[in-house]
Amino acid sequence: MSKSTPKAKPSDDSSEFRSLQNHFLIAMPGLDDPFFQRSVTYICEHNQEGAMGLMVNQPVDMTVAKLLEQIEIEVPTDKYLQLAHVYTGGPVATDRGFVLHTPQQGWRSSLQLGNDIMITTSRDILESLGSDQAPAKFILALGYAGWDPGQLEQEIADNSWLTIPADADILFNTPTPERWSKAAERLGFDISQLSSQAGHA
Repeated sequence: MSKSTPKAKPSDDSSEFRSLQNHFLIAMPGLDDPFFQRSVTYICEHNQEGAMGLMVNQPVDMTVAKLLEQIEIEVPTDKYLQLAHVYTGGPVATDRGFVLHTPQQGWRSSLQLGNDIMITTSRDILESLGSDQAPAKFILALGYAGWDPGQLEQEIADNSWLTIPADADILFNTPTPERWSKAAERLGFDISQLSSQAGHA
């Protein structure tokens, strides 16, 4: 997010640190940053140097097929690519593409983040979309969200975010408008009824 100076300092005791990699951040109803309101962010990396994640429920007005055309990749006659939207992953490096997808090896630059979620940043996966070589399910995002050391921990302490382990079913099978509420339902309540003063999980 865009806070300039983290309020919390990273702990000197590494045993106290709890990584949220492969978790969802669910924006609390009271989060007033317009970029992150009602957002669900998948945390790709989180360590004592900071965190990086991709919003997964904020589509932009561009289809995957249109993006592929713009970067001069031949677009197969695949109806899904014509309908699937690109997502804004966050406000940082908005010209960089990230693909979250179901596990499939063989790409030049990939990282397995969970049992059923990988991230790939190389062009070869884009060239495969719409073909038999493509991952079974994917989300294509431009840009990412980043946090300085201690910043994400402070924002959670300030009740900006709820956290839950990531769920591939929410990522790949849940309609985009429902991801925020469905992710919160994993905690057992209706987030739309939650006060912005409520605690975090």
